[in-house]
Amino acid sequence: MVKKSIFLFLLACLYLTGCSSAPDHNVHSDPAASSESGFTITDFANQSHSFNEVPERIAALSNGEMDIIYALGAELVGRPNSSGPPSIEEATEVTQVGSTHEVDLERITYVQPDVVLGHSQMNLKDVPTIESLGAKMVLTQAQSIEDIKQQIHLFGEMLQKEEQAEQLITNMEEHISNLSDTLPEQKTRVLLIYGAPGTYMAALPNSLSGNLLEVAGGENIASDFQQLDAYPQYAQLNTERIIEAEPEYILLMSHGNSDEVKAGFLKEMEQNAAWNNLDAVKEGRIDVLPSDLFGSNPGTKVTEALDILVEIFRSIESDESP
Repeated sequence: MVKKSIFLFLLACLYLTGCSSAPDHNVHSDPAASSESGFTITDFANQSHSFNEVPERIAALSNGEMDIIYALGAELVGRPNSSGPPSIEEATEVTQVGSTHEVDLERITYVQPDVVLGHSQMNLKDVPTIESLGAKMVLTQAQSIEDIKQQIHLFGEMLQKEEQAEQLITNMEEHISNLSDTLPEQKTRVLLIYGAPGTYMAALPNSLSGNLLEVAGGENIASDFQQLDAYPQYAQLNTERIIEAEPEYILLMSHGNSDEVKAGFLKEMEQNAAWNNLDAVKEGRIDVLPSDLFGSNPGTKVTEALDILVEIFRSIESDESP
């Protein structure tokens, strides 16, 4: 009887030990499963951002980031400020939350984003404030077509839409390659100016617009101008050197009212007789570029910006043909 009791006791212990080991196994497997479902991205400011799931509530402070998010099939809860309709029609009813120059914290708080997309230089100072509101701030910039491709890749990782991102990049590269095959051999000499009422600067090759100009077959006459300390992608207008370079075309771009910028620039030229000796001025080859494509990062629509420049340069070639 005693032996039987001991046997039953040992059997019960083995049973209980086996039962208690099962929960331990499950506890260790759950964290492993959650780590596999989570992911981490690194933005242009070298900040690492970890996500347990794909963020659904995203706010963007500039048009390029907005364009890429919608191109990847996602949506925004907050979009950049605009004086007119947004560049993305689907975002018309989305709350405006400021810009990279001035974040509207009240509206950011209202839309409760998981992620705010900002500029790696201008918005680095805003990271602690945005994080205090419970959101991550993913920072990028676009000073070249390559930067835009990296933005697409990064946002594709963030949204777990890597395949769609790679397809967007491939489409962009194919478009640029096809354009390159049709560019005229002779480059068009261009003065590319960023303007706001009373302020005009020459865009340099290290700016996005300067990069677009060169890819589209233009020659930037300000390429060796000294960059400004505050705005290293731009230079002061040097009238003497501009006259010497004899640009074939003068292109203006602006964030604001394009007509007002052009009128102000023409008025400034009237006050300097040297400008009026330029063939580009005498022949009226001064154009204002669309602000949604050149006033800021156009995102995936960078191909449309290139098409416009190529068309302008081809028109010059046609005018010069016998």
